[in-house]
Amino acid sequence: MSLSTFDPNQAQNLPEIEKQIAVRCVEHAQTYWSLLQKVRGSALRLTKLDNDIYSDFEQTFPELASSDDAIRKIDEDAMKSPAGKEKWRNFIMKYEKTVADYNFGTLIRTDASDEYTQDNTIFLTRFQFYVFEIARCRRGMNDWVFHQARKEKSENAAK
Repeated sequence: MSLSTFDPNQAQNLPEIEKQIAVRCVEHAQTYWSLLQKVRGSALRLTKLDNDIYSDFEQTFPELASSDDAIRKIDEDAMKSPAGKEKWRNFIMKYEKTVADYNFGTLIRTDASDEYTQDNTIFLTRFQFYVFEIARCRRGMNDWVFHQARKEKSENAAK
């Protein structure tokens, strides 16, 4: 089958591939959480283009960028509405040649003030993950993870 005749809307979901994707997403989430425990989020750089991505995000999505609440708690319904999908797609595609794995799926916490849990996690593109997590880190919303990990480490050492 040639790529020109491939219709993604007609593609079958293969359970083995879905499982592999799920495993990679969970591994990415675990790695990111571990990183946040070791490095204060406000000191973290996720890509070489963090400054450009953040600036472009502020210009493209001023309604999100101007609100800490909209960064802290992701509105999945707004992102995945037809208008939201179109706006995000156009934004993401600008980075297809500069950000590796920009369109891979991954997990993100819907509420930055809580850990990864079944109820606090959604699936989105790696680039959307970068956008929200760059904003969260710059605004200090992830620093609590580092401080909590240090506190637990010192409490365990004292025992």
